[in-house]
Amino acid sequence: MKPTPVIAVFDVGKTNKKLFLFDEGYNIVFERSARFNETEDEDGFPCENLESLKLSVFDSLNEISKLKEFDLKAVNFSAYGASFAYLDKGGQAIAPLYNYLKPYPEDLKKQFYNTYGGETKFSFQTASPALGNLNSGLQLYRIKHQKPELFKKIKCALHLPQYLSYLVSGKKFSDLTSIGCHTALWDFGRNDYHEWLVKEGIIDKLAPIHPSDEVVASSIPNSNYKVGIGLHDSSAALIPYLVSFNEPFILLSTGTWAISLNPFNQSPLTEDELKHDCLNYIQYNGKPVKASRLFSGYDYEEKVKHIAEQFNVDVLKYRNIPFEVRKSESPEVRKKKERGRGLEAEDQKSLTFGARDLAGFSNDIEAYYQLMIDIVQQQKISTSFVLKGTPVKRIFVDGGFSKNSVFMHLLASAFPNLEIYAASMAQATALGTALAIHNHWNSKPIPNDLIALKYYSGSNKL
Repeated sequence: MKPTPVIAVFDVGKTNKKLFLFDEGYNIVFERSARFNETEDEDGFPCENLESLKLSVFDSLNEISKLKEFDLKAVNFSAYGASFAYLDKGGQAIAPLYNYLKPYPEDLKKQFYNTYGGETKFSFQTASPALGNLNSGLQLYRIKHQKPELFKKIKCALHLPQYLSYLVSGKKFSDLTSIGCHTALWDFGRNDYHEWLVKEGIIDKLAPIHPSDEVVASSIPNSNYKVGIGLHDSSAALIPYLVSFNEPFILLSTGTWAISLNPFNQSPLTEDELKHDCLNYIQYNGKPVKASRLFSGYDYEEKVKHIAEQFNVDVLKYRNIPFEVRKSESPEVRKKKERGRGLEAEDQKSLTFGARDLAGFSNDIEAYYQLMIDIVQQQKISTSFVLKGTPVKRIFVDGGFSKNSVFMHLLASAFPNLEIYAASMAQATALGTALAIHNHWNSKPIPNDLIALKYYSGSNKL
């Protein structure tokens, strides 16, 4: 039997590292998931095990080459942002892949913004809220000023997706989807790198920018597949929707972060939006996308563990909690309704679940519903920042929360005038990563049924 043409996509998240093989119809014909134990940087802070990740890429490609039922045509990569791999003149990594959650020195942060026009002005120019290590450019600034000897040895700094591509192609490139995601590197007004990179002598350590939809040859012996240069994962997740829908929409991509992406909103960021963690991304085609971020996936995982511990139940119980309308109101609001009182203004204010006393809940399900209510209240605020002033009528939700019935019903109630859909497809981020280089490996047209949608009604007002 003739082998099936496929593309391999490495989808590297903060927690899960996944490998997929897609056929020409974009069906998953092979998949694997792994987790690696973190290592520590020189300060003892947890960080990605870069060596394990590197070995996993090579081992996986070697395994695929032995699967005679597949004909590997191309390889591409998606990964989380805000992380640089630092290479010496020999092309070897010489520093940890510093964790974007690592605290940033406050004195160095003040020095940076004081030097380059102040936090507000600079954040406007780069569409990057001041987020410390989440602004990957500031990681380079930190190395230069705190580790000058290491800085001298760095020949090239590659964002994680491009580092993974480099391992297979031997070619060093930068990519706009990685540059344009809260990095503090890109001046959106000038449509070029910000001038601070020249003044600090950092610009020469960045690889040339290469289009996200182009490929290069593999450097692995006896291989003839093409290699994409990699994409930032949030930008990759948007691609299947852009090729499938013409009407304006927001994509709520959920995972560790819940990111609301509106490719139909190119309005300048306001000071208020910047304060509330709004930013601009750059699509693979170079166009800006207004986005807002919420750390709700991580928060959900942590708080569910606390609920399970408090009530002595298995955390797996919460994977398939059914939605019930009565439970979708918080206990305090329900009690006021039962007493005939109207909802007061303070009832509408968001309260983070971490501030709540678990002992005040009669059972774990009541606590779980309150957690979901709090998360959706925060999500409504976050998504509304990128929604306002645009003709968007639909929100597509993909990732972990799209499979959570309670979340989806509550979200529909929070946006009763919009159509809310849970999107079901073969891994949006990985699929988008494959679609980005479709013309270089796939002989068939892009299917028109990539995405299955499940509608949620907002008739039950939150």
